[in-house]
Amino acid sequence: MSDMTATEHNSEKAQANNASQDAVSKDPNIVDFEGPDDAENPMNWSPGKKTTQIIIVTTMTLLSPIGSTINAAATLDILKHFNSTNETVGTLVTTIFLLGYTFGPIVIAPLSELYGRAILYKICMLFFVVFNVACAVSDSLGSLVAYRFLAGVMGSCPVTLGTGSIADMVATEKRAGAMGAYIIGAVLGPAIGPVIGGYLAPAAGWRWTFWLMAIACGVMTAISILFIRESYPYVLLERKAQRLRKETGNMHLRSALDTGKTPSTLFAFSITRPLKMLLSPIVFSLSLYAATVYSYLYLCFTTFEAVFYGQYGFTSGEAGLATLGIGVGSVLGCVICGVAANAVSESLTKKHGGDPKPEYRLPPMILGGFCTPIGLFWYGWSAHAKVHWIVPILGTVFIGMGMVFTYMPSAMYLVDAYTVHAASVTAASTIFRCLLGALLPLAGPAMYDALGLGWGNSLLGFISIAFFPVPFILYLYGERLRNAKVFKVEF
Repeated sequence: MSDMTATEHNSEKAQANNASQDAVSKDPNIVDFEGPDDAENPMNWSPGKKTTQIIIVTTMTLLSPIGSTINAAATLDILKHFNSTNETVGTLVTTIFLLGYTFGPIVIAPLSELYGRAILYKICMLFFVVFNVACAVSDSLGSLVAYRFLAGVMGSCPVTLGTGSIADMVATEKRAGAMGAYIIGAVLGPAIGPVIGGYLAPAAGWRWTFWLMAIACGVMTAISILFIRESYPYVLLERKAQRLRKETGNMHLRSALDTGKTPSTLFAFSITRPLKMLLSPIVFSLSLYAATVYSYLYLCFTTFEAVFYGQYGFTSGEAGLATLGIGVGSVLGCVICGVAANAVSESLTKKHGGDPKPEYRLPPMILGGFCTPIGLFWYGWSAHAKVHWIVPILGTVFIGMGMVFTYMPSAMYLVDAYTVHAASVTAASTIFRCLLGALLPLAGPAMYDALGLGWGNSLLGFISIAFFPVPFILYLYGERLRNAKVFKVEF
């Protein structure tokens, strides 16, 4: 079973369709798209239809990460309500959502490859609303943590499938712009959440942070049910084959992407695919790098209240506003990286004979290797020295930029390199990223108590510097590693 995007590999769509037509001429029972201009092929959808689908997916991807951090600024209120003083449990209320992000993709990715992306978006968003309501009415800290986990499982759907949806509809050479818009939602959401929660919780109570998520996502669920359309070619061709079998009575008709395996066999095989993909040195190294930088983001979110609320005397709402530094950095990073990624890739493609390669997506990642440690050193030591509050917030701008310069090129590289399995490779990367994002912040209070803000953040900065060679190594040897038999894993 493949996560194949429209008789595939986008920039070679014409050749792929010609080959597909040759296959059809050899076997009249093969059902495929009707040539390179078939309107049913998501690659040939109108610009308006593609834009609508991308906006819906991006909005869902924005709302889900907002839900991951909206309660961060209300942590002290939540602990007080449940008569607890355990800071680790308070942090867990926020980060357990990311643990749901870790486990959700393992099931969501293979299900999407069996039944399509659209149905998964609709079902998961509906249950995301249900579990946010459950959080809002929780009567114990344990039940709140449990419902947060389940909300994270459901909220992981757009984060897992979004890049695959874009790859279904947008050709490789035009993908950076669409990916940039999508990733803005993914990275801006966590920065917006604490701002909303910081003002809403003191005004209406911490439960309203979850009620607000339920209301907003309820509206988005209705929109997705009405307007989102299936874009996954495997499912589209399977439905076409089923329709033609019914119309013609020819039971031998089958999809061009059909592997002949039963759904249960396909699911059993696909559910392990993301974990198998992590065995690839390319997927492992990029996922670990992105996961490390991403976990710093949530470590900041879970410590901002202590730094700005405790040290600088901010109110709960003002402490939430401190996350806007990361938000501004994330937006700047998306804009710069979106422009640079296309320009660099096109330039390198022309320079090397016109053959586009996934490795041409990696040079912008070098900027992340600079921005992330600069931001961590700046934020840590300025907060340690207790200089004016704007100085550490300016440092977090670089943390936000560094995260995007790391995450966005790695995501585009993996989708371009493993387009056939875009959902699975995104799931593999998401599992790693969110596992670290959930667990590292739990060690944050102890680390900062032992090392202080200056050396604690410096330690994180030194770790990020250790990853600096990754884009250089993969740029030079990535293609060789992808093709090396010793690293081949049956996906």
